[in-house]
Amino acid sequence: MTAGGARLGAARLGVAMKWVDLRPEIDSLTGAVHTDARFSGASGADQAALELALQLGGTWGADVVVVSVGPAGSETMLREALAAGATQALRVDGDTAMASQDVARALAETFKGLGVDLVLCGDWSLDRGSGSVPAFLAGAMGFAQALGLVSIAPDGRSPCGLSAQRRLDGGRRERLRIQAPAILSVESGAARLRRAALTRVIEARKATVEVRPAPTPVGAPHLAPTRVGPYRPRARTLPPPSLTLSPRERVLALTGALVERTPPQTLVLEAPEAAERILDQLRTWGYLT
Repeated sequence: MTAGGARLGAARLGVAMKWVDLRPEIDSLTGAVHTDARFSGASGADQAALELALQLGGTWGADVVVVSVGPAGSETMLREALAAGATQALRVDGDTAMASQDVARALAETFKGLGVDLVLCGDWSLDRGSGSVPAFLAGAMGFAQALGLVSIAPDGRSPCGLSAQRRLDGGRRERLRIQAPAILSVESGAARLRRAALTRVIEARKATVEVRPAPTPVGAPHLAPTRVGPYRPRARTLPPPSLTLSPRERVLALTGALVERTPPQTLVLEAPEAAERILDQLRTWGYLT
């Protein structure tokens, strides 16, 4: 690629997008998450990634290919990406509950087959929020990764060269110079997706979204929880108060008011001695035997 704006033939930029419920409902008692396909679409971070890819594609004269791993309902999101200006949209047939490692592997195989060497995606998804897919994708493709980006622009110094800023703690920013091949994950505030023209919206409704089968999962199997409910600490076995005590003394004994307590201490110890001291105190309290 070159930063001069000339047409680059088969050069392509990739965008990884995830179809998620934008307004999920969570059961306050069980914590179960209920999703509705009617309210599903691309997160703000994924939309920002698409907009930045479209800007770079316009500057470099490169095609923008959008890929998503999800069910058939995600094709609505892909058609919206085509309406916004994406050149091609592909869907890898998969479930939204797929492990992040399997999702990244499916995306990596697709992007490699398309000859994509620069992939943009959101920094984290709304349903899990782990931000692990970009890292897994970079590892699967053998690309460098720049994460938490708040701005991306061509640097004008070298082909495929980019200058970017990433957010740091304390309101600071870090300036990066990035050279493809790379995986770039951006925050939702990095850009705002453009409004699609009506003619492109109509054309996108008739466009073909290529569907490919998902590869065989290799990640850790999804384990269903064996118990759903609030956490309750383990009960401790306490001896009953003596029957010779008066009712008032029995109440005081049950509340622990008559038990001698060790005053707080501040100790400065080496790591092995500190660990042994903690274990001794836990044994004294009855948590260890």
